[in-house]
This record gives sequence, C-alpha cells and structure tokens, in this order.
Amino acid sequence: MRPSKDDLKYHLECEGIQILDLMKKALNLQREKTITYSRNVFIPVTRLCRNRCGYCTFRRDKTEPPILPPEDIMEQLKSAESYGCREALFTFGEAADQLEPVKDQLEKLGYNNMVEYLFYLCQETLDNTLLLPHTNMGILKYKELKMLREVNASMGLMLETSSPRLMETIAHKNSPGKDPKLRIKTIEYAGRLKIPFTTGLLIGIGETIDERVESLLELRRIQDKYGHIQEIIIQNFKSKPGIPMEDYPEPTLLEMIKMVAVSKMLFPDVSIQVPPNLNRETCEIFLLAGADDWGGISPLTRDYVNPEAPWPEIKELERITGKAGFKLKERLPVYPNFISEEYLSEKVLEKVNVHLDTL
Repeated sequence: MRPSKDDLKYHLECEGIQILDLMKKALNLQREKTITYSRNVFIPVTRLCRNRCGYCTFRRDKTEPPILPPEDIMEQLKSAESYGCREALFTFGEAADQLEPVKDQLEKLGYNNMVEYLFYLCQETLDNTLLLPHTNMGILKYKELKMLREVNASMGLMLETSSPRLMETIAHKNSPGKDPKLRIKTIEYAGRLKIPFTTGLLIGIGETIDERVESLLELRRIQDKYGHIQEIIIQNFKSKPGIPMEDYPEPTLLEMIKMVAVSKMLFPDVSIQVPPNLNRETCEIFLLAGADDWGGISPLTRDYVNPEAPWPEIKELERITGKAGFKLKERLPVYPNFISEEYLSEKVLEKVNVHLDTL
C-alpha cells in the first residue's frame, strides 16, 4: 500500500529504532540486488546563468569563451570514448542565451539560440561517437523539448522543491528559474513527450519536513500521470566557502537516510539515486535504505556542480557496493524499461541498441 501524506510525515519525523524499521521497509522494496551507475563525461557547455542560487558554485559571471566551442567538446567526447564512457552529460547555466556574451558567440557560430546549438552537439555526438546524449538544460518550452527529444537518450531537471516559499529565501530569491511552477511545467512537458527523465530534490536548503513531503507527492502525481520518471535524485546540500549559504547547516545523515527511505517507499517503480561523491564516508548506508543507483560517474571529468567532491573510482564504488551486499552494474543514461520506440527516437534507439550486448 502506498504511504499517505501523514505516513510520509510520520516517517520523516521518526527517531531511534523506528529509523531501522523504516530502512527495512524500504530495503524490502529493492527489486534487484544490483546497484547501477552510468559512466559519463560531464560537459558544462556554458556556466553563465540567469539564476543566482544561494548554494551554487557552478555559475560564473564571466568565462572565456562564454560557451565551449564545438571542436573542444568533440575532443572531450572522443577522449571519453577511450575511457569507455557511454553517456555525454551536457549541462548549462539556465537561459544563458539571454546574456549578451553568449548571444554574441552563438551568432558567430551560426546559431540563433542555445537549443539549436545543443541539438547540433547532440546530433554530432550520435553521428560521430559511441556516446548517448543526456541533457540537463534547465527550464524549456514544449517545442524545445520536442526538438531535443530526437537526439537525446534521456533528459533531466531537478525539481529541488515544490515550495514557492523558498523563492523568498536566500536559496532562490535571485533565481527566477527556480520557480517550482516553471520547473513542474517542464517536467510535465517531458512527460507528454514521453522523454525518459531524471529529476530530484535538494535537501537542506531551508525547506520544512512538510515541504519535503509535498515535493515528493508532487513528483508522485506527475509520475502517476505520465510514467516517464526513471530516477529521482535525493541530493544533500553541501556548504562551500564563499557561497551565500556558507554558514547554513547541512542535513544530517539520519535526515538523509529517512528521506531516501520514504522516497523508495513512495516510488518503488523508480530508481532512487544518492550522489556518492557528496557522501564519500557514508554512501553505502543509503543502499540499506532503498537507494539503488549512484548516478553518473566520470573517469575523465570532475563534477562541476560540486568541484570540491571528486568522483570515487569505479573500483572503489564496486568495493563499497559489495560491502553492503550488492553488485555494481553499469547502465546507460536511459533505463531498460524505456528502451523502446515509445520513448526514444529512431536515431537514438539505433545507437542504444549498439550498447545493449556489451553491458
């Protein structure tokens, strides 16, 4: 039976031995004894961004060049091939093409906007490498998502929180793109288009337990309607020197354990991911609370969103996973149950099928 709103709140407020009971309930929902990851290359196409989130170190006011040129990106992709990567993760500062430096460079490259440029990059990736594009570009319109669907194996956008209250706080007050209504609309557009999708919540940015519950239920509503969410990331806020939220407390280990467990209980049909580089000393405990995916791990590039937190080596991840009683397994950026004509374009599906026999 699916937990109710009151159940979720009760579990998130529980203490002591009740936490162990909660973990056991979530662990019993594990469908397989495997924990997955995707070997990727992380490409920050631009780090210029209209948002100024209180916890962000990805955004830059100025970079030279403002966006990575295609020849540099293709060089990285070719290098990633030699490392056995299968996923090309394209990330962006949101609505960067509203900024003059980006507009000017796009014009020089012959593109009207960032979506056109990204479409070209993804097309080149499919045509000239073995990698599969996964794009996280921020808020997009329906027609933009429809265009990018043709050249992406999957896409993503963190909801972070469904609470509009946080738009008035240090976390999001200078970030128009973090309006939950806009982000929910993008996730729903992706559902209408049947795009395999990754989303998630950011824990510890000032939200209450009630707001955590509401955020989970909002994602459940979307999943019930469209069924396109393949994984949910439960990501913990990390304090970093120099950010506006530098002195804010990070969520405790027990808070994160409870959040992972209730997420698995509410989403037995979706993979629950916890970033291992943000929880280097404690990540295996989340496997015993229902987490079943480590996300993208790059042997080549760093995590530009959390540059202070290096990825674990694959061998280390394999050891950690094994100690918790599971087996590590590589996956593609699109999950197996979405590998079909219903969810993938003909061009992408053809490239995905090349990989299936080698996993």
